[in-house]
Amino acid sequence: MNSAVTQYEIKDINLADQGKNQIEWAFKDMPVLKQIQERFIKEQPFKGLKLSACVHVTKETAALCVVMKDGGADAILVASNPLSTQDDVAAALVKHYGIPTFAVAGETVEQYRNHIEVAIKHNPDIIIDDGCDIVSDLHSKHPEMCSKIIGSTEETTTGIIRLQALEKSGKLSFPAVGVNTSLTKHLYDNRYGTGQSAMDGIIRGANILIAGKTVVISGYGWCGKGCAMRAKALGANVIVCEVDPLKALEAAMEGYRVMPIEKAALEGDIFLTVTGDKHVVDVKHLLTMKDGVFVANAGHFDWEVNVGGLREHTTEIKQIRPNLEEYKLDNGKSIYVFAQGRLVNLIAAEGHPASVMDMSFANQALGIEFLVKNRGKLENKLYTLPESVDREIAQLKLKSMGIEIDTLTEEQQKYLNSWEI
Repeated sequence: MNSAVTQYEIKDINLADQGKNQIEWAFKDMPVLKQIQERFIKEQPFKGLKLSACVHVTKETAALCVVMKDGGADAILVASNPLSTQDDVAAALVKHYGIPTFAVAGETVEQYRNHIEVAIKHNPDIIIDDGCDIVSDLHSKHPEMCSKIIGSTEETTTGIIRLQALEKSGKLSFPAVGVNTSLTKHLYDNRYGTGQSAMDGIIRGANILIAGKTVVISGYGWCGKGCAMRAKALGANVIVCEVDPLKALEAAMEGYRVMPIEKAALEGDIFLTVTGDKHVVDVKHLLTMKDGVFVANAGHFDWEVNVGGLREHTTEIKQIRPNLEEYKLDNGKSIYVFAQGRLVNLIAAEGHPASVMDMSFANQALGIEFLVKNRGKLENKLYTLPESVDREIAQLKLKSMGIEIDTLTEEQQKYLNSWEI
């Protein structure tokens, strides 16, 4: 059925049929989210509520937005990154699913900021954020709107950092669910999703052999662990750069070389940042790198690698491949930068596979339901979903994979709950 809406900004509505095929393809590999969708259709938990979502516009996030609409939400979607939009998916959301969408691949920063403002003008009751852009702008530019908002969910490490800063300063004006802190999100999405998709982006972007290369991973959180694991599996020699002694020790115990970025800059062939912080690979590091190195970022924002500062030492920027630029430097060397320093896994590749986003977006959907069900009962702070929700999602995922597990006997349960032998 054609459910086209009149307000949207997308590249080409004629791409909608292909986008619909993509969304339907994603749903086939998202059985947990499908089960939640079936319940939401019956229960209508978001009826009468306005939802503004700022996420990467991919077939997987489209599936989440469709589920939220099916649950009764008056939903609007804007892109959380100027380069990661899949234009056919955006068109399908408008034409086939009736969801106003404001996202164009390659949109300018000005367009991107305008779209955030569109999401805010939707006057949301609930928010799905990816990087905390809507929430941040609400607090800084539209504080009078915050009292109406039931709450928000946040998907990224970067967004969690910003929410924690808001809460710590006492300025968070409504409750938020940090989806990234759920076990069925970060243990799987961050590790297996980012690990696979980041390497996929580097390989698609440059078509280079990973085996035998020295790959430097900045950040050894769950995303960094996944990237290091996949690089090693492809035959790379992996160096990890960290600021946390516990994570650095863990990386060393896993067999990786650990050193400061200043030293790693002299050895690496491929550099990948996954920290959520700013300028972890700075100009002084970039200028000491070997001629012909590759630099990529898989963190949410495009400032983990100081590409802006690098331009000041650049004599020419040459487009080598669609998502790969050569920076010819004034010191005679060249550095190859993926995706303008933005998310390599979503721009040079297609982001995480649907099967892993199935669990992440189950957390998103249940996170919004948790906020709505507990409206007026929660403090203005950052929450993690109850462990029971994690276990429910894990059980549903195992069932969809055809995997059975053991159950404790009565005797075993009694033993585990007793202090007596």
